[in-house]
Amino acid sequence: MAKQTKEMDKLFLGITITLVVVGLFVFISASLGLYAQQGLSLMAIATRQFLLGVVGGLGALWLFSRIPYSYWKRFALPLFILSLGATALVFVPSFGYSHGGATRWIEIGSFSFQPVELLKVGFVICFAAWCAYAGKKIKTWLYGVLPFVLILALVVGILFLQPDTGSVLVIGLTAIAMFIAAGARWTHIAALAATGAAGLASLAYVRPYIQERLLTFLNPATDPLGAGYQIKQSLIAVGSGKWFGRGFGQSIQKFNFVPEPVGDSIFAIFAEEWGFFGSVVLIALFIAFALRGYKIAADAKNPFAQLLVVGLVTLIAVQSFVNIAAMIGILPLTGLPLIFVSHGGTALFVALASVGIILNVSRST
Repeated sequence: MAKQTKEMDKLFLGITITLVVVGLFVFISASLGLYAQQGLSLMAIATRQFLLGVVGGLGALWLFSRIPYSYWKRFALPLFILSLGATALVFVPSFGYSHGGATRWIEIGSFSFQPVELLKVGFVICFAAWCAYAGKKIKTWLYGVLPFVLILALVVGILFLQPDTGSVLVIGLTAIAMFIAAGARWTHIAALAATGAAGLASLAYVRPYIQERLLTFLNPATDPLGAGYQIKQSLIAVGSGKWFGRGFGQSIQKFNFVPEPVGDSIFAIFAEEWGFFGSVVLIALFIAFALRGYKIAADAKNPFAQLLVVGLVTLIAVQSFVNIAAMIGILPLTGLPLIFVSHGGTALFVALASVGIILNVSRST
């Protein structure tokens, strides 16, 4: 077990708290649009996000920052199996809940959550533990490529059934980042990346909704009232913000125009209210989060700690940047939330718990 010899990384903690505070204000503003569209209780929406995501998440951050990170290595395989099992529960009729053609939620009474958030962290812990165990053997097919494919196949298989292509993309990119950090051969990495790209292309061929998103990405104007509606309205919102934005709470697009104003479209609402400069500041915060996180990984004193931090930081950073890129038309729409900002108490809770694990690593030498 690593000995705790110093305080947690205060800069990384400060960046995280700033993102949480900014995200809460953006969420409250965007919630007005959801209230106008669906007549939902604004207080109920904000309370759920605040209690589970912010309060619960900060509590998890505090708790996990004090649990020695070596414990996660000890229980890596059971945690991964439990996260797979929890994700599979979405297919059980008495637990699973479908929305928008996807089965991604578990509903117990009035409480619902997405177990894929647990699966992401479970995968990172398991793969980090394996890579640390393999050591220099990670350069071989038997200890490197084969375990990579087997572990990732379990995750990808269960997510394709939901379907949840966005999470597959995030986990796949995270796995590649961890594999590189573990010292894998570049020829193996290139082969795996090519195989993954071919797999996604094949999936797009047989899954109409993926084809639709790709075609919409290439030409959003082909169906402005159908498949291209969300990206069109998002771009209008971003463009309407101009340099300095309309001001806090002054977004027009969140009222009956942009779909999912508190979900995956929330960056567009933020850009409309805070403009180009505000958007640059938010993106800079995420970049600072990633860079400081990787600095913690670089300073960690053993391979498991390094790979654990690389995986958790990459999960949060990749998902956030993919969301932002989709809202400004750089990538196809994925349906992924913007971490620390979008509606989703589960995602925020797990992200803050992950930050707690990273902070514990920062305390260890």
